[in-house]
Amino acid sequence: MAAATARFYDSIHLGLGCHLLAAKHCSDKPTSVTPLAQKLISWLTTDVEFIFCSVILPDTTFPVERVERLEITAQSISMKFEKELSKVREYVQLISVYEKKFSNLTVRIEKIEKDIISYTELDFELIKIEVREMEKLIQQLKVGFVGSTVIVDQLEVEIRNMTVLVEKLETLDKNNVLSIRRQILALKNKLKECEASKAENPAGPPPPAPGSCAHGGVVNISKPAVVQLNWQGFSYKYGAWGRDYSPQLPDKGLYWVAPLNTDGRVFQNYRLYNTLDDLLLYKNIRDYRISYGQGSGIAVYNNNLYVNWYNTRNIARVNLTTNRVEVTQTLPEAAYNNRFSYANVGWQDIDLAVDENGLWVIYATEASTGNIVISKLNDTTLEVLNTWHTKQYKPSVSNAFIVCGVLYATRTLSTRAEEIFYYFDTNTGQEGRLAIVMQKVQETLQSINYHPFEQKLFVYNDGYLLNYDLFFQPL
Repeated sequence: MAAATARFYDSIHLGLGCHLLAAKHCSDKPTSVTPLAQKLISWLTTDVEFIFCSVILPDTTFPVERVERLEITAQSISMKFEKELSKVREYVQLISVYEKKFSNLTVRIEKIEKDIISYTELDFELIKIEVREMEKLIQQLKVGFVGSTVIVDQLEVEIRNMTVLVEKLETLDKNNVLSIRRQILALKNKLKECEASKAENPAGPPPPAPGSCAHGGVVNISKPAVVQLNWQGFSYKYGAWGRDYSPQLPDKGLYWVAPLNTDGRVFQNYRLYNTLDDLLLYKNIRDYRISYGQGSGIAVYNNNLYVNWYNTRNIARVNLTTNRVEVTQTLPEAAYNNRFSYANVGWQDIDLAVDENGLWVIYATEASTGNIVISKLNDTTLEVLNTWHTKQYKPSVSNAFIVCGVLYATRTLSTRAEEIFYYFDTNTGQEGRLAIVMQKVQETLQSINYHPFEQKLFVYNDGYLLNYDLFFQPL
C-alpha cells in the first residue's frame, strides 16, 4: 500500500499553500479545491500517517530592503538639493546688490569725467610750499627739542613721505589733492602740539662732561634699559654688575658680572668682558673664581675688584689681571653678617662704591646705632681716609650709590618702583630728602653701581642686568 501511495503521490501535483505534516491538521487548504482532489486527500489521510505538500514559489522575491535604501537616498538628495537651491537664491540676491553698486559707481565715474573742476600745477606747487615750510619747522624743532626726539623724527619721516607722494600724484589722478591736504592738516596739528610741548619744557643747558662734577647733583633718572639676564640664570637672583672705571682710561673699562650663589650670600664666580657686545653675545669670556666673598656690595675700580670677605668685617682687593687677592684690610667697627644690611637684601652690611673721586664704603656700626656711615678708602691699601656719619637708618634703605661724593639712598615704593629719597653730601656735610622715582623690572634691587664716565647706574635686579641714565642739576 505504501508503494502505491508513493507512486500516486509522484503522479499528482497539488497546488496547496503549505507543507502538510499530518495532513489532517493542515489549516492552510486552498479554497478552490476540486471534488476529485478532496476525495484523494480524504483517501490519503485515512491510511497514511504523514504526507508532504509541494509548493512552487516564484524564482525571485520582492526587494523590500532595496526599496527602503532607495527611499532614504532619495530623501537625502532632496535635502541637498533644497540646500543648494537656497544658496543659489542668496547668490542671486547678492548679484542684484552688486549690480546696483556697479551701476552707482559707473554714474559717479561719468560725473567725475564730466566735472569741469580740475587741479592745475599751481595746486601742487602750493602743497609743495606747505610741505617745505613744515620741513623747516621740523629742523628747528630738532635743534631745540629737549629729551627724546622720537616723535619729531617720526614727523620728519611722515613729511618726507608726503613730499614723495605729492610728486607721484602729479602724474596720477589730481583729485587726490583733497586727501593730501587733509593729511597735511593733521601733520600741522602734530607740529603745533610739539611746539606747545617745547614751550612748556624749554631747552636746558647741556649735560656735564663725562667724569665731571660740574653740576648740582642728581635730579632725575631714565627708565631702565634691560641688558640681559645674568649668565648663571634666573635662579641667581643676588649679585652685582658694572664697568671698571679708571681715571687714566675712563672710557676703556671692561665689564664684569658677579652673581652670588643661590643662597644669596657667597660670592665665588665672576666673568669679565672687554666690551658690552662681548657681554651681550657671550663671547671673549674670561671666567674667574675666588675663595671667597660675601654679599653683593661689590665694586670694581682701576682693574681691581673690591668685596667684603666671607664671615668677617674685612675688605679684600682682587687683582683682575691675576685673579689674586692682593690686600685684605679690616674696616674698623663695621657691623657685618646681616647686622645692618639693606632692607630686603641680606649680607650687604658692607657696600663698596665708586665715583669720580675713587673708592668708598657704605656701612653701619654699633656706635652709629645702625645709621649709615660713609668712609673714603685708599684704593691700594684699603685704609680709611675720612669718615662721615649720617642720620639715615641703614636697614630702612633698599640700596645706595655715590656720585661726586654725594650718597644717594633708595627705598621701595612698590614691586615695580623705587624712590631715590635721601642724599648726604660729603663735600658740605648736608643731608636732605628727594623724590626721584626709579622704575624697575623685578621686585628687589640687589646692588647699584655708578660709572662716572658713562654717568650711568648699573643695577642688578633679581638676576637681570639693568642700565639707567642719570640727569643732573646744572650749575
